[in-house]
Amino acid sequence: MTTALPERDGHEAVVTLDRREGPFGEVVLRRRGRHHEIIANGCFLMDTADGRSERLLVQAALDELDRTGDGVAAPSVLIGGLGVGFSLAYAVAEPRWGRIAVVERESAIIDWHRSGPLGAYSAGALDDGRVAVLHTDLLEYLAAADGERYHALCLDIDNGPDWTVTDSNAGLYGADGLAVLWHRLQPGGVLAVWSAQPSPDFEEALRVAGFSDVATHEIPVSRGVPDVVHLARRGG
Repeated sequence: MTTALPERDGHEAVVTLDRREGPFGEVVLRRRGRHHEIIANGCFLMDTADGRSERLLVQAALDELDRTGDGVAAPSVLIGGLGVGFSLAYAVAEPRWGRIAVVERESAIIDWHRSGPLGAYSAGALDDGRVAVLHTDLLEYLAAADGERYHALCLDIDNGPDWTVTDSNAGLYGADGLAVLWHRLQPGGVLAVWSAQPSPDFEEALRVAGFSDVATHEIPVSRGVPDVVHLARRGG
């Protein structure tokens, strides 16, 4: 899928720092002015200009776990997509999380954090003792029959349920994909999904799939409609 890049100041210098071809297509790291951005198959994925919504993705999941007062000690969290590292760094900065797994299918993105400019944004989080970096495709990892269950799943691999980076990701947000997500959560666990825009159809799909406490949190951004985080809970 290809989409236009977000509007930027035309005077900002754009420099391509790395370009890789992988099993899922082309992934590019660019510097635009003082910020970095990731482009996947010509589709703007994310940048380092503002990490509020990526951080809220993780915070909203933890707040929802706290809200019910279940008292889970050191809850585990799976972050779908390393990206520019904001979500992972925010999770690592919170001592209440126990195991923190982050799934990233692009080896280039992992490299850019371990030995490239994105390491400034993940701030050493990949080396935290609670963190496991899983170099694999999220859909394949989730579909494993003997897979681990988590207290929270925080997914940020697309521009939203209605705006996927690759066509194959669309299945994650349909009935079969939501059933897989439901089974990968501990009873009472929380699903949080980042999106560039609200999706009433996805909210309804979550309810049909058996999730409860479905809600959408808006995050104001500098231009355009707010980003959102879709939240839902697996029943007991």
